[in-house]
Amino acid sequence: MLESLIAPVVKLLDKFIPDADTKVQLAHDIATMGEKHAQDLAIAQIAVNTAAAAHKNMFVAGARPATLWICNLGLLWSVFLQPILSIWFIVPVVDTTLLMTMLGGLLGFGTMRMTEKLKGVARNK
Repeated sequence: MLESLIAPVVKLLDKFIPDADTKVQLAHDIATMGEKHAQDLAIAQIAVNTAAAAHKNMFVAGARPATLWICNLGLLWSVFLQPILSIWFIVPVVDTTLLMTMLGGLLGFGTMRMTEKLKGVARNK
């Protein structure tokens, strides 16, 4: 969608800016503006995550571990306990769609951390 907005703006540059080098520079700046904004948002989110993880309050720093435990307990129920117990009892079935989405995101961050450690670029703080 962003590309459909960039092309008309670049065409307008041809009409209003006579210098070719300036046009090329402005066209490049406009084309990379969205990616730069996304990168700035990611960097800001990393800073927020770092501050939250270093917080002394358990309810702030422990939010991710608590979410991970909830997801794991839900999957333990859905994959192991519920099928076994349903042989003898009527037990509830848990919809794991949301659990898998949250767990996938959390494990993705864990995989990035493991990759940093394997490459030797991780900090040990």
